[in-house]
Amino acid sequence: MYWLAHGLVGSVADAEDVTQETFLTAWRKLPELQLAGDSLLPWLVTICRFQCANRVRRLRRDRERAAGTVDETLPDTVDVTELVIGRDLAERIVGAVAGMSALDREIFRLCAAEGHAYQAAAQQLGVGHGVVRNRLSRIRMRLRTELGTESA
Repeated sequence: MYWLAHGLVGSVADAEDVTQETFLTAWRKLPELQLAGDSLLPWLVTICRFQCANRVRRLRRDRERAAGTVDETLPDTVDVTELVIGRDLAERIVGAVAGMSALDREIFRLCAAEGHAYQAAAQQLGVGHGVVRNRLSRIRMRLRTELGTESA
């Protein structure tokens, strides 16, 4: 039984455990046993194969759980300074944009905030492509000047 188990599970320790579990299970099921022939070997082999399958499933499940305990999506550290500066800059941009004309606010919203292409924004606003491109360029330059940053 040991060599069969070793061939199926691949490690000495697991094969020893499976062999022990096989004979323990056989001992428990012995009163229910109804032999089709004179040998116990096919019955023991079947029990051993099921024990090996259970062991392999348990090992695979344990490995998957162990691998899943670390959440790779979370950053290792959080830079609080960067978060505060980012929020402060965003608030300053919102304040600066609020002081612009209605058309400039809409161009900024569509192109800079929502990511529309010049042509799509122009069609939505009923103006020409060049108007959107030129105004957005001026808006960005104005924001860089007012906010003193290259991020706008």
